[in-house]
Amino acid sequence: MTVTPTPVSVVVGGASGIGLATVHALAAAGHRVAVADLDQAAAAAALDGLGSEHSAHRVDVTDESAVEALFAAVLERHGSVSGVVNCAGVSTLASVVDHDVTEFRRVVDVCLTGAFLVLKHGGRTLLDGGAMVSLTSLNARQPGAGLVAYCAAKAGLVSLTQVSALELGARGIRVNSVSPGLVVTPLTAPAMDIPGVRDDYLANTPLGRSGEPEEIAAVIRFLLSEEARWITGETVEINGGAHLRRYPDLVQHVMAAFG
Repeated sequence: MTVTPTPVSVVVGGASGIGLATVHALAAAGHRVAVADLDQAAAAAALDGLGSEHSAHRVDVTDESAVEALFAAVLERHGSVSGVVNCAGVSTLASVVDHDVTEFRRVVDVCLTGAFLVLKHGGRTLLDGGAMVSLTSLNARQPGAGLVAYCAAKAGLVSLTQVSALELGARGIRVNSVSPGLVVTPLTAPAMDIPGVRDDYLANTPLGRSGEPEEIAAVIRFLLSEEARWITGETVEINGGAHLRRYPDLVQHVMAAFG
């Protein structure tokens, strides 16, 4: 009888929002989950009630030595890695002509360079036949005024996904990304507090509602599973049809609210 090993999945940015929902979805599917986050205490809290077979780790995705050390620690604790999910991200709001370059670099460093480092060291660590999923955004394909750094980084991540899929396919490793629309999380909550922003999002979403973190996590779980064994280099749009319309003008709403 062939015994299928228990999958071990690393969830970077797993302490809140979509990452946290993904941790719970994977644990429920029988994965041993290594939760990594800049906030190690929050990473540990993400495992409350899930059992001692899981682990929590601190990582700064902008620090290559920290990302490399993360995967080494997961290997030491769990013996192997079969799945990697990267949900780390930050954003800011500024027009192109007024954008502070340091702030621009901060967003790109987390959302794109950090994703590259997770793919690099995750790809080195993964078992052949494993899978990686990155969290990109509706803004990868739909530009938003005031989101130049975030849009550029997330669009770059789509291309990074495709190149990684090309290069790692020989080892049977699948590399995909998921692209959510409006999901209320700690990252998006400040924008949702600006009058008119949520209504504008929903008016431009054919299904007429925002998404839930668990809905994104379910697709990530699928992409890590054997059911998705012939899917690679793909970006899955999960946005209620928002990509069919227009992106809200966040700058206009900010100006109306605060002058």
